Amino acid sequence: MDLISFGPQEQIVWPASVVAGIAMCAAVYDLTRQVSSRCFKGYDGLNEMHKIEWNNRGFSTFHALAAAAVSLYLLVLSDLFSEDARGTAIVVDRKSWLSDGMFGVSLGYFLTDLAMILWYFPRLGGKEYLLHHGLSMYAISLALLSGKGHFYILMVLFTEATTPFVNLRWYLDLAGRKGSKLYLYNGLALFVGWLVARIILFVYFFAHMYLHFDQVRTVFPLGFYSILTVPPLLSLMNLVWFWKICKGMVKTLCKMKQSVSAKTD
Repeated sequence: MDLISFGPQEQIVWPASVVAGIAMCAAVYDLTRQVSSRCFKGYDGLNEMHKIEWNNRGFSTFHALAAAAVSLYLLVLSDLFSEDARGTAIVVDRKSWLSDGMFGVSLGYFLTDLAMILWYFPRLGGKEYLLHHGLSMYAISLALLSGKGHFYILMVLFTEATTPFVNLRWYLDLAGRKGSKLYLYNGLALFVGWLVARIILFVYFFAHMYLHFDQVRTVFPLGFYSILTVPPLLSLMNLVWFWKICKGMVKTLCKMKQSVSAKTD
């Protein structure tokens, strides 16, 4: 694999961002515990495992918001990947210190979350989470070390935008609020968000890769074959989870319809 030079910038950004990601998880985990204990009456009554997962989802949400925001900025708002910018540099070769930093933070997050999943396995997540985190860490590490394909990895990172809705759904379920309007609205937002960020975005991902395949082929062999295999696996997982979301939403809507009908009778 052709690695980029480990220059002065990388010597600082790479290790610092990974450590920052781990520290972020620890800090938000503790902050979630303290805030929840003071602001949510039912938190102290939860069993130990539910408290751990509650706090875990706190730093999961924080990372998701940060990753989605940075990805959106670099992909849409900045000119890093603009067709008219960066002179003759091809898309797969473009990177910045911010994308490096975000990848490092995400690696720190995935390492922390994976460690917790393994420690409490399978109570914090099953084999599908191990596969998802493993593929994500592999792809991010490859892009970080090679400096290639940041555009595509940022698109994948943007899919984390759906995570807050997933976590809120879990919180509401645990709090016994499955019959609330907030649960319904969050479910609808999750459906739309997942459709846009994890289904339609991947269609664009593959279309862009097809249209720029001459550039994709310039990536070193391991990276090239990884681009051809890892995203399809992630998209397949997204489709499976989307099917479950659809079934859950239909089930919730049917229950609410029956509840409304019972009240009007």
